[in-house]
This record gives sequence, structure tokens and C-alpha cells, in this order.
Amino acid sequence: MSSSNRLRIFTGNANPELAEEIARYLGVSVGSAKVTRFSDGEIQVTINESVRGADVYIIQPTCTPINENIMELLILIDAVRRASARRITAVMPYYGYARQDRKSRARDPITAKLIANLVTSAGARRVLTMDLHAGQIQGFFDIPVDHLPGVPILAEYILQSGLQDVVVVSPDLGGVTRARDLAQRIGATIAIIDKRRPQPNVAEVVGLIGDIHNKTVIMFDDIIDTAGTITQGAAALKKWGAKEIYVACTHAVLSGPAIQRLTESPIKEVIITNTIPVPKEKLIDKIKILSVAPLLGEAIIRIHEDLSVSKLFD
Repeated sequence: MSSSNRLRIFTGNANPELAEEIARYLGVSVGSAKVTRFSDGEIQVTINESVRGADVYIIQPTCTPINENIMELLILIDAVRRASARRITAVMPYYGYARQDRKSRARDPITAKLIANLVTSAGARRVLTMDLHAGQIQGFFDIPVDHLPGVPILAEYILQSGLQDVVVVSPDLGGVTRARDLAQRIGATIAIIDKRRPQPNVAEVVGLIGDIHNKTVIMFDDIIDTAGTITQGAAALKKWGAKEIYVACTHAVLSGPAIQRLTESPIKEVIITNTIPVPKEKLIDKIKILSVAPLLGEAIIRIHEDLSVSKLFD
């Protein structure tokens, strides 16, 4: 590979295991860089190899600790830009602050847009991400955004599981499009839980649209955060006659009481991906992790070689 065409993978501290997996898929090694802290907590980035003229991909989901991981990403982008990288792609498998994508009350910030501005200002010339909470966030960027769906990975696993009499359930009205996509891929019908949110991280189940009696149910959402929505939904589905309940999601934030709630719930299996690393203490038996590394690796190859990324989903 000529020096002007070199592909380089770098990572911060957000999900180095995923970066290693992607690098193995690509047949390269993760670039030599250290992201450490000065004694006052400021981030120090040291790039230990030349990136001049290189096509650089920085793997950094902006998950917990979110503000630390965002700053690491921005400083890494700045470091390789100042070191004369030819093109910089921010690979953000999970896009933090995506749920703050509009003004739902007076004087609300639109933080998802602010993050887009920061990533662009730092020097990224492209963003690669997965399952944005709101698809319109792509429009917050004035640079190309490749938006990969997690559904194909989850659907493939579910099909291999050989489940019968399946209904895909959207835990709220906003997730219907996602649920329908999964249902079409696995040949299932859909149902919708009607819920309301009196305040953030609080949900109340109101009713059900569709038939789940004596069926195997797969609840599908893009994010499981405190798991309140999912576990409340599961309890209601059990009451309404569901035979078995599975949960699938792309981004397992799993904050606060999430693990306790999932453990105590009637959910049989929680199928997630590794966009966000799950710490060992949260790895309960119910959780099944699928890797997004081959999908992201394939997208990186296509971006690097100026091929169509959308062909991945045809």
C-alpha cells in the first residue's frame, strides 16, 4: 500500500476491544497511540507513528463516561489532523447525546447537533455510526455520515435460533419502523406497546396494539438504558399472555438499575451488540453479545476504497 493510501486504525479508551476486532478483520494492527491523563485530569494524546497522508479511522463510541470519551475523540482527531493525515473518519458505533435531538420544551439545548459541530470542527471529514436514535441526526453534520443498521446482525442470530410463532414488539410508538424492519427480515408480525413518559427515564405502559397471546415475543429497541421501558413492557406482555419474551437492542447502555431489573424480569434472553463494552460485573447469563466488528470493518474497507457502503444492506 502506498504511503498516500495507507489505512490506519486508532482508538481511545472507550472500546479498545472493538477496535482490536475491527483491525483483525481488516488485517492491520491498531495504531500506536496512548491516551492518558495529566495529574489534573486533562487528556494527553501521544501518536507514536507517522500518519502523514494516511486514511485514518478513529474507533470511539461516545458511551459512559460520555464526556471523557467525547473529549478523547476530539483530541485524537485534532492530533492526527495536525500530523497531516489525508482523511479522518470518526467511527462512532454509539453516538452519545443522540436522545437530545430536538427542543421538546422551551429553552432545551439540541446537544446532538452540538456534538456534530464539535466533531466536524475538530477535523473529521466523515462519520461512521450505527443505529442513531433519531435518523435526522445525519442532517446535523455538514460532512458525509454513513449510518449502519444493527438489524441485519440481530435478525441473523434470531433466525438461527429457530424460534417459532414470533411477534416483534415495539416498546413504544417511536420504534415502530425499527420493529417492522426486524419483523420483515425474520418473517414475523408486529405489535406495539402504547406507553407514555411523564418524565425522563420514567415510562408507563398504557395498552397494546396487536396480538401476542401464546406467542414468542421479541421486544426490539435501539437503546436499553435503565431498562425500565423494556422490563415494564415485558411484565405487561407476560400478563397479556406472551409465551416467551426475548429482547434485542443495538446499544446496551445498561445504566443505574438496568442489570437488576433485567435479572428480575420474565425476559429469557437479552440480545445486544458490542457497540458499547459491557463490563464483566454486568454480564449476566441472560445477555448474548453479537459483534459489529465485521460490519464496521466491511464499511471501513468500502470507504477506504471509495466503494458504495449502502450495498452492504441490499
